[in-house]
Amino acid sequence: MQDNINNRKYNCKNPFQGIFRKVLCVCSAGLLRSPTLAEVLRDEFDYNTRACGSSYSHALIPIDPVLIHWADEIVFVSRTNYHDCEYRFPELKNKIVKILSIPDNFEFRDSILKQKLLEDYEIALDINKDEV
Repeated sequence: MQDNINNRKYNCKNPFQGIFRKVLCVCSAGLLRSPTLAEVLRDEFDYNTRACGSSYSHALIPIDPVLIHWADEIVFVSRTNYHDCEYRFPELKNKIVKILSIPDNFEFRDSILKQKLLEDYEIALDINKDEV
């Protein structure tokens, strides 16, 4: 199992991904808010983005050490999603981590959700560098 993780970590840093900032977007299941955030950040800032979920019980793609290793920045759509991960993944302390305040009551690609995600992202602080 560890060899598989090491191989995945090596592969996720290949140079063919380009020079774009790699941003991992995290919500609960990785189905509505985080994929919408990934789309917004890709469209607005040309970031290389991925979406995942903080819940192992119902996330389509659960957050894991390889995704964290891949990312230059990790954006959690809510404080709850961050708290789901902060103790399981101590490596978050070595990343740029931002926390938004997006409730789980939007549909995928909802126009109001997109606007709120962009607004929250632009004012979010890196919790590993600034007080929240």
